[in-house]
Amino acid sequence: MSVRITSAAQSVAREAAAFAAGVDSYALMRAAGEVTAALLLRRIPELRERGALVFTGTGNNGGDAWVVAGALARAGCPVSIDALGEPKTENAKQARAESLAAVDAAARANWPAVIVDGLLGTGTTGEAAGEAAQAIVRINELGARGTPIVAIDVPSGLDASTGGGGTVVHAQHTCTYGTLKRGLLLRRDEAGAIHVLDIGLGHHADLTDGAPQLVDADWVRRAVPPIPSDAHKGVRRRLAIVGGGDGMAGAPMLAARGAMRSGIGMVQLLVNPNNVPVVQAALPETMAARWPVTAEDQERVLSWAHVLLIGPGLGRTAMTRALVERLLVAWRGPVLLDADALNVFEGEPRTLGSLLGARPAIVTPHPVEAGRLLRIPVATVLERRFDVGAELAKTLGATVVLKGPPTIISSPDGRVAVSAAGAPTLGTAGSGDVLSGIAATLLGQTHDPFGAATSAAWIHGRAGERAAELGSVRGSSLGDVIAALRDVWALTDVALEPPLLGALSAVGTQR
Repeated sequence: MSVRITSAAQSVAREAAAFAAGVDSYALMRAAGEVTAALLLRRIPELRERGALVFTGTGNNGGDAWVVAGALARAGCPVSIDALGEPKTENAKQARAESLAAVDAAARANWPAVIVDGLLGTGTTGEAAGEAAQAIVRINELGARGTPIVAIDVPSGLDASTGGGGTVVHAQHTCTYGTLKRGLLLRRDEAGAIHVLDIGLGHHADLTDGAPQLVDADWVRRAVPPIPSDAHKGVRRRLAIVGGGDGMAGAPMLAARGAMRSGIGMVQLLVNPNNVPVVQAALPETMAARWPVTAEDQERVLSWAHVLLIGPGLGRTAMTRALVERLLVAWRGPVLLDADALNVFEGEPRTLGSLLGARPAIVTPHPVEAGRLLRIPVATVLERRFDVGAELAKTLGATVVLKGPPTIISSPDGRVAVSAAGAPTLGTAGSGDVLSGIAATLLGQTHDPFGAATSAAWIHGRAGERAAELGSVRGSSLGDVIAALRDVWALTDVALEPPLLGALSAVGTQR
């Protein structure tokens, strides 16, 4: 079952659908606490000896925490409770009543191996205040001394929909239930490693209400066909990259490297005439020629290519606009537009959409480029990132990759997916060019813009993670990310075992 990315309201709607179908609400609370306790017992061996300090709020999040405490106590772990107050919901009262005897009988956790944050949950909005804020500060002080913090559903103080919040728990792990909350993806530094756990929502967790799906290795395996044993360079397709203005030869070369590390058969770079010898010397495995400015040049390129990638390092000039328009009119095959191929249509998304027509197409703007295209502030793009891409996709009639973190991929038919793979290693010039080369390769091989875009975003992000795993972020270069693509394409990520539905590694401040 796919993991959905939900707002707080969408999460509540899924629970309501389950309740309406006869699922007992307390059964879900008990399941949430018990699967969390089981995960902690598997992941933290010293928990049985040193135990847990559990912070409980007065709502249902606190009820989940009481179930965790009871389950740990019955497993023989020392447990201490720091309660914000008496439970206020019926389910939380029941959870406390059923867990209290076991907790009272357990030894106290004087040197806890873990802190469980069950203060505030998905339904909390606005900044934490009063006793809740004070409790969050205490949790963070204990965490700063080296005790890992595990948040239940969301770190307390964090808005599940927007990621907002001032005083927020700094968790090393977050156990969230049924779906992955938007706010966790927007504040990965606060959420730590994220574990999406099955608590029995069943098919109700997969409601088709516009909530995006999470891309993972299994998604890529399904979307990208293997390369046949008898494949030749024509079967693996031919990619033409139009870019490389004066002083910017590197951008199309990085796109070419991304493509070559992703299975393309042949690459031709069409660049500023001054850059042709540079490209030929740097990438002997590719072909290079000048921009197709004449009808003869254009015919030669378009009769050769299976897919076009236009934009990396092209430059924002009147010539760029004319070249892009001419190519889009003459070529009706698959196309990916990036960088300056989008910038030259600032404020004119409908014009660009009419040029793209009904062809298989992908555009890959970062938030600034999306803001330019739509003539809206970048802050608005970031605030509405889960919606802006979908609106732009419908206007353009193309799949939109709104680069992250997280990266939101929207299809004009209404499908939306999220790639949460990635690391700070990707925050460097040229990273987007590599992504465009990967995506263009997959587009040419599959003719499926949504499948190509989602898979490329995940592969690119996973390569960034892999580069970070091999050393420091500060000491890594884009070359390390490109080199990591070979191993990432092996798609050896281990399948998750129940009750895990999804898992994301911690991404935070790194050296």
